[in-house]
Amino acid sequence: MKSRSVRSIAHAVATLEGAGFLVHRPFPTPGLDHIDPFLLLDEMGPSDLAPGEARGAPDHPHRGFETVTYMLDGKMEHRDSHGNAGSIGPGDVQWMTAGSGVIHSEMPAAGLLEKGGRVHGFQLWVNLPRRDKMMTPRYQEVPSSKIPTATSPDGGATVKVLAGESLGTRAVIDTRTPILYLDVSLKPGAALDQPVPQNFNVFAYVVDGSGVFGQEAKAAGNEDAVIFRSDGEGVSLKAASGESLRVLLIGGAPLDEPVARYGPFVMNTRHELIQAVEDFQSGRFGEIPPAS
Repeated sequence: MKSRSVRSIAHAVATLEGAGFLVHRPFPTPGLDHIDPFLLLDEMGPSDLAPGEARGAPDHPHRGFETVTYMLDGKMEHRDSHGNAGSIGPGDVQWMTAGSGVIHSEMPAAGLLEKGGRVHGFQLWVNLPRRDKMMTPRYQEVPSSKIPTATSPDGGATVKVLAGESLGTRAVIDTRTPILYLDVSLKPGAALDQPVPQNFNVFAYVVDGSGVFGQEAKAAGNEDAVIFRSDGEGVSLKAASGESLRVLLIGGAPLDEPVARYGPFVMNTRHELIQAVEDFQSGRFGEIPPAS
């Protein structure tokens, strides 16, 4: 298996989102708009919060794409205008397909708000193809206990398979487009050679530690996004000799369609964006039911 080479390395920028919580964002930035079919990656925190400091994202709309929230620490609560409600804690995944339009909120759980604690997680935006942009919204919530985990024969690599397949283990989450989403942990000096479809765009985001990537063994560390070329059948990751490495390895089949976006709306044309704003302002996205 030929390992892909590294196209570029983008370091995340710190910014505030929602009601004022810290995120580290490798894209979109002025230097990197998106990695088709992925529109955004935000690392929430990591932050150690005092009582009353936790912030979330109050009621806001989406149309035309999917949001994938993956928590490592802390607990968030979801509610939306289609009647879905749930909470996700360490290791849990929430996969929300906004489709034709949804209003949702992502707020810290009561215990986190009252007592404080550590918050660390990720949100990935996955674009929907033109044919699915106006599909009926849907919501998938998968607890950590149901997310498959694989270990390499030498024990050096452990992989949580959120989407796609790794080390012979397949994910349980259903995706609208072919997606690979792996949480890879490598012991010091350990390596992983992960096969990827030839047509996938693939990148790795370093969560913790440092290592080398691709056929040239390029070095990268915390908050770096390593973007690979499409010149091989797999990607190689290796932890530094004295340090463990944790990365999110994410890939997908590009849509190769026009991207028109305005805040929380992602469509194919400006006209469709205007329609999305009008539909939201006129109440066609519905509203979040009162908590029972």
